[in-house]
Amino acid sequence: MTTTSSGVQDHSTRDAWAGGLSIFGGTVLATLGLFQFFEGLSAVLSDKVYVTTPSYVYQFDITTWGWIHLVVGLIAVAVGVGVLMGQAWGLITGIIIAAISALTQFMFLPWAPIWAIVIIGFDIAVIWALCVRMGQERATS
Repeated sequence: MTTTSSGVQDHSTRDAWAGGLSIFGGTVLATLGLFQFFEGLSAVLSDKVYVTTPSYVYQFDITTWGWIHLVVGLIAVAVGVGVLMGQAWGLITGIIIAAISALTQFMFLPWAPIWAIVIIGFDIAVIWALCVRMGQERATS
């Protein structure tokens, strides 16, 4: 926030950042949702796509993981579109879905470790962007 020569505070910079963070968060969330949907689709269609680790704490069948990723991915796409459309429910729901996505990717580490870590990193970026946007909305209210 900058101050003009007359002493009036300029909120345009803060509003621009807030809008940019919302666009970033919504776009990345929708894209991650698509990736997660296709990750789940490949697991559902063929059990041989992923190599299974024999002794891991979370012993689910790969088809079960596929359905989990399909559902989380579809919800993430819908919420990401909601964030992009400026829906009020989109910010908090986006944070929740990104956290669920990160959790499911953590539990999916034995099957696709590098991919899961990359998606977790992007989920954290989405959570950060949406939290900053929420904070800026509260500051202007």
